Amino acid sequence: MSQIRSLFATRLYRAALSEHAPAIDADEMAASCYSIAEDDEAGQDWCEQNGYPGYTSYASLTDLPWRFPIFGDLVKSLDVHVAAFAEDLEFDLGDRSLVLEDIWINILPEGGTHSSHIHPHSVISGTTYVAMPDGASALKLEDPRLPMMMAAPTRRKDCREELRPFIYETPKVGDVLLWESWLRHEVPMNMSEEERISVSFNYKWD
Repeated sequence: MSQIRSLFATRLYRAALSEHAPAIDADEMAASCYSIAEDDEAGQDWCEQNGYPGYTSYASLTDLPWRFPIFGDLVKSLDVHVAAFAEDLEFDLGDRSLVLEDIWINILPEGGTHSSHIHPHSVISGTTYVAMPDGASALKLEDPRLPMMMAAPTRRKDCREELRPFIYETPKVGDVLLWESWLRHEVPMNMSEEERISVSFNYKWD
């Protein structure tokens, strides 16, 4: 009797940030993001020099939890979500743990994109969503086997989710998404007239 199984699963964690205290107020978080962006001249310069649409604090600030208490509260919540995901992944961490490596703000204007990339040297990466107006970009996730499929026919449009070469995950404000850092992903063009705001982060094995 024939048997077909799915192997080598790629896991994606999605939850409401509020499932784990402390609670994070989205409006306060958005105001904090804008305040930081306005004051961060080094970040603004980096975005301009590198053709980055909108604003990111990735290359300029490393101490957001110290600057604004709401980011400290955010990290406390993220720590619990990441621990839950690591448990699902059945990681054997030994006497070490997954700890926050970096955390940064992303403000993407109309027409802005973030091209396909991975997060080297990290274990778990993710994003929590602060503002997602109508028309804001979903997160696009790429099947890591895609480069090895050069001779394969395309999939049917209605194929099962686990067989699709790309998954478009549309989060809501207050959601947190987690994935293993080697998973290639991108943010397609923001079609909304309003800005899409998110906070991204990496966790390392320490």
